[in-house]
Amino acid sequence: MSEPTASATPTRQRNRTRSRPTVAAPAYLRRQIPTYAFLSPDGLDRLHAQAEQILAEIGVEFRGDDAALDLWRKAGAKVEGMRVRFEPGMVTEIIQKTTPKVFTQHGRDPQHAVEIGGDAIVFSPAYGSPFVYDREQGRRYGSLEDFKNFVKMAWMCPWIHHSGGTVCEPVDVPVNKRHLDMVYAHIKHSAKPFMGSVTAPERAEDSIEMCRILFGADFVDKNCVILGNINTNSPLIFDGVMSQGLRTYARANQAAVVVPFILGGAMGPVTTAGAIAQAHAEAMVGVALTQLERPGAPVIYGNFLSSMSLRSGAPTFGMPEPAMAYLAIGQLARRLGVPLRCGGSLTASKVADSQAAQESADSLWPALLGGANFILHAAGWLEGGLVMGYEKFVLDCDHLGMMHKLMAGLTFDDNTLAMDAFREVEPGKHFLGCAHTMANYTTAFYDADLADNDSFEQWRDAGSNAADVRASKKWKALLASHTDPDIDPAIDEALRDFIERKKQSMADAWY
Repeated sequence: MSEPTASATPTRQRNRTRSRPTVAAPAYLRRQIPTYAFLSPDGLDRLHAQAEQILAEIGVEFRGDDAALDLWRKAGAKVEGMRVRFEPGMVTEIIQKTTPKVFTQHGRDPQHAVEIGGDAIVFSPAYGSPFVYDREQGRRYGSLEDFKNFVKMAWMCPWIHHSGGTVCEPVDVPVNKRHLDMVYAHIKHSAKPFMGSVTAPERAEDSIEMCRILFGADFVDKNCVILGNINTNSPLIFDGVMSQGLRTYARANQAAVVVPFILGGAMGPVTTAGAIAQAHAEAMVGVALTQLERPGAPVIYGNFLSSMSLRSGAPTFGMPEPAMAYLAIGQLARRLGVPLRCGGSLTASKVADSQAAQESADSLWPALLGGANFILHAAGWLEGGLVMGYEKFVLDCDHLGMMHKLMAGLTFDDNTLAMDAFREVEPGKHFLGCAHTMANYTTAFYDADLADNDSFEQWRDAGSNAADVRASKKWKALLASHTDPDIDPAIDEALRDFIERKKQSMADAWY
C-alpha cells in the first residue's frame, strides 16, 4: 500500500511499490456491524416449513453409501431403497442437539488459526477451476506450478485468512495422485489453514493422514485442522463419493462444508423461494449426517445458489435473485445455530473487467450482509468458476481489504470523535496539517493498493495503465518476494516420504 500524502504529488506513483497495509490484518475478521434481516418472521417460518415438507414428502437419495443409509435407519428415518424421508423436525433436532455453533480451525502457525461461526468471517480463495488465466499467457489448463503460485499469493495477502483447497486443478498430475501434491503445497508454501481432497474417500483419508503427520494424531482427533468441501448432487441426491467423504471428515473430527450447488431452473426450481427451500433441505441433511457419524463434529452449513440465463443455460452471477437467496439463507442458518458458508467474488466474466467487478461486488456484499462465516471463492474466480485468474485474484484481495475496514464498523472514542481537531482548526480552515490528522492519517482511510487516484496527467505519464495491467505487475511482485514459512525438517521429510510411498503404491490414473 502507498504512503498517504497531504496532496497529490508525483511521488505517489513511486510510493506504490512500498507495501504497507493501512488496516491491521488479523488472522480472521470479526464482524462489528449487524447482519441484515431480509425475511419477515412469517417468511422465515414458511421457508423452513417448506424445507421440512420436502424432506418428509420427497426425501433425499443416498446413492452408493449403505453405511449412510444405516445411520439414517437407526436414527428413525424412513429408508426405502436409496430414498430417505424424514419426519418434520427430525433433521433440525439432530442438528441442534450436537452441532458446534463455533469452532476453531488451526493452521500450522498457531497465529493463523481461524474461528468459524458466530461473528467471525474467514476469506478463502476460489476453488476448483480447471483453467487459469493471466494477461500474458491467456487461458490455459492449470498446472501444479499455478497451484503453488496461488497458494503462495494467498499466504502473502493479508486479507485472505485461509489457504483454500483446490485453488486450481493441477491437470499435469494424475487425478489419483494430485491430492497429495495439493495438500503438501498448502502445508509447504503457507502456514494458514487449508482444505483437503473430497474426490474419493481414500483421498480424503490421505489428506487427513497428512495432517496427522503435521499436527500429531492426538491433536487432530481433538481439534479441527482441515476442511472438506462436500457438494450435494442437486436436486436431492448425495452420491456415494460425497457422502463417504463427508463421513470420513466427520469421523476424524474434521469439518465437512456441506454445499448444495443449485442453478435455479436447472438443479432447482426457477422460483427463488423454492430453490432456497431446496438448498436449506439439502444442507440440513448433510449437516445432520455428520452428527450421526460423530456427534459434535465441526461442520459448516453451505450454500451455492445462483441464477442462470434461460436463453443459453449459462450460469449468471451478481444478479438480484442469488443476492436475495444469500440474505435468506443467512437467516435460516442463524435459526439453526450453525456456521454458514457462502460464495464470494463470483462472476461469469472471462477477464478482470467491469463486468467482473460489478458481479463480484454484488455477489460478495449479500454474503457479508447475510452473515456468512466462511466465504469460499473470495478471490480469483472467473468464467463461472472455470477459470482462476491471476489479475482477478489480486484485485479481489484489494477489495477484501476494504471489506475488513467496513465490517469493523465505526469506533466511538475521544480520538475518533475528533474534538481536539475541531478545537485546533478555525472555522473555514482545513484539517490537512493539524495534529489530529497527522496522528491518524496512516490508518484513517483504506488506501487501495491497485486503484489509481492520481491526476490524469500523472496516470498518462506513468503509462496509462488500466487496473488489470497494474494487477499483473502486482501478482508478479508478490511471487517474486515470496518465501516459504519455516517448517520442521523432520515433519517435512515425513510428509514427503508419505507422499512418495503413496504414489509408488498406485499406477497413474488420468480420469
